[in-house]
Amino acid sequence: MDCIFCKIINGKVPVDKIYENKQIIAFCDHHPQAPVHQLILPKKHIDTLNDLTVEDSALLGSLIQTASQLAEKAGLAKPGYRLVFNCNADGGQLVFHIHLHLLGGRPLGWPPG
Repeated sequence: MDCIFCKIINGKVPVDKIYENKQIIAFCDHHPQAPVHQLILPKKHIDTLNDLTVEDSALLGSLIQTASQLAEKAGLAKPGYRLVFNCNADGGQLVFHIHLHLLGGRPLGWPPG
């Protein structure tokens, strides 16, 4: 598989992990869009949100819980943060392995940008 995130999960591409368990890995985004920009992803390869199954529901919940814990650890819980999933090219997805963006550290406003 040529997925960069799978290579990271398998230790073939080094990253500074900020969290890891049996199902999830998290690290800082290489091209941050905010002072805090972390990626939280499942170790199970799932191309897009459209490919999730009912069996993946608990995994998706774990991604969000992990993001909440990481936000707390980064001091973002009280001032606020944004969680973003991108789906497919028009949705801004660049790596086709689902991943959750945790962004914060400054007022983010709306629309995103």
